[in-house]
Amino acid sequence: MGVLQDAATAAEIARNGATEAEAARRLPVATVEALAENGMLTLCLPEAYGGPGVDPLTFVRAVEVVSRGDGAAGWATMIGSTTSSMGAFLDRVTAHEIFPSPAARTAGVFAPNGEGAREGDGYRVAGRWQWGSGSQHSSWIMGGVRCDDGTERSCFFRADDVEFHDTWYTSGLRGTGSVDYSVDGAFVPERMTIQPGVSRAQVDAPLARFPNFTLLAIGIAAASIGIARSALDELVAIAGDKRPQFSSKTLAASGFAQTELARAESQWRAARAYLHDEIGRAWETSLVGDPVPVSARVGMRLAAAHAATACSGVADAAFTIAGGSAVYDTSVLGRCLRDAHVVPQHIMVAPKINETLGKFLMGVDLDTRMI
Repeated sequence: MGVLQDAATAAEIARNGATEAEAARRLPVATVEALAENGMLTLCLPEAYGGPGVDPLTFVRAVEVVSRGDGAAGWATMIGSTTSSMGAFLDRVTAHEIFPSPAARTAGVFAPNGEGAREGDGYRVAGRWQWGSGSQHSSWIMGGVRCDDGTERSCFFRADDVEFHDTWYTSGLRGTGSVDYSVDGAFVPERMTIQPGVSRAQVDAPLARFPNFTLLAIGIAAASIGIARSALDELVAIAGDKRPQFSSKTLAASGFAQTELARAESQWRAARAYLHDEIGRAWETSLVGDPVPVSARVGMRLAAAHAATACSGVADAAFTIAGGSAVYDTSVLGRCLRDAHVVPQHIMVAPKINETLGKFLMGVDLDTRMI
């Protein structure tokens, strides 16, 4: 089976467990197993280390497919797979320890909220991180750390060293289980750390030349695209039978509904095409062995931020067209609305990123390391 077929298989199970995920504020075991067994949590793990090592466009398409089934499961796919991309910067032995198979489960946060003290061949780390999506079902959890030797490192912690905090009470993406997590005195060997922007890839693969922060941003955008698609699909599914109050026609026969659906559909298609186009052109650069230039990274970041905002608008439109039945917690459209509005709150695609990107477009000097 191909990657997108595997994604569709996992999406169906995720769809069946979406209500349970939202109620429990974490993914059901069956959903996690389906994601892991179908390789959805290691899409970006290099082939040299036993992973599928998919190209970025296949990655975003897979995230979109799973998100169409359930936004929370798609988000977990994005987090697990972008974390697995870090395997390219580890030596073979360490990579196989953390990612023993394509079914490996990892998660993490780049933000350097921890502090590390040099100790022997590693670091003694303490810290607390927010938005730990998928961390509770992971065997290894990564966290950004500022160390006393002046380095900044992404450290991999064993799950046994991590404490989870019940903080994830949110408006949307409830099923992602994005709780706070912390470590207190965990020892991390240096070989299980990566210096963002400094460490060199240990494998020669095009994906290893692709910018990590950009990969994260386009994955987040892909989740929003899948969620919005689910909202449009649900609207069409109910429109044939639903008769709004005081109307003799079904929703599907309503001129207002038809017009607004067409507008929302065009917005969705435009956002998706824009993102895919920017990714495709940047990927061609990686394939010939060249670093992805800042201009291409900015292009992808613009498309990702646009998709996150546009798709929340698409979910809004579907919710509004559906009428009063959409407001109930049991409504798929209600869940899509809630999930879609959480996505652009993420720092990688939040509207504020346009200020940074606008500086580049204006020719103003800026730090492009996070682009």
